[in-house]
Amino acid sequence: MQGTPSPSPPAPVLPTILDIEASGFGPGSYPIEVGFVTSEGKAWCSLIRPEADWQHWDDEAASMHGITRAHIERHGRSVADIANALNERLRGQTVYSDAWAHDYAWLNRIYESAKRSPSFKLDNLRALLDEQQAAHWHEVKASLTGTLGSQRHRASADARLLQQTFLAVQAWRMAEV
Repeated sequence: MQGTPSPSPPAPVLPTILDIEASGFGPGSYPIEVGFVTSEGKAWCSLIRPEADWQHWDDEAASMHGITRAHIERHGRSVADIANALNERLRGQTVYSDAWAHDYAWLNRIYESAKRSPSFKLDNLRALLDEQQAAHWHEVKASLTGTLGSQRHRASADARLLQQTFLAVQAWRMAEV
């Protein structure tokens, strides 16, 4: 008599991940690009045209993401367009960020300037990880970065890397159990 095969563990549900590139860090910095990858793997990204009073610019940050202020002024969308697009695409969801404190402040800057409120909730990606997964996060992310090769440091590419890192730490944890 053959035994019934044990069921495989369910595949982890992928969270929708949001990432924001900014003019720098700290007071005065502002979002210049926002992107996300949905739980279905669909990516969306847009440059953000700075408001007139958004003047802070950090050349070190610009060297990381490779976006110039002139480029976002020419090709960025208004904060109202960005807020509307995010609300339409993310309505009712909980969306996760690995740099929650920064991304929350920058997202808030978009919505305050657009005089709108988000239709979704932004939460810390860390909330989805147990202690062991969190302890291995950076090593798994570095390994994936090496495996995937050099990618542009941009919002949707970073969101996809974070989503793949989440999947890999979930698989690692399942293998440990």
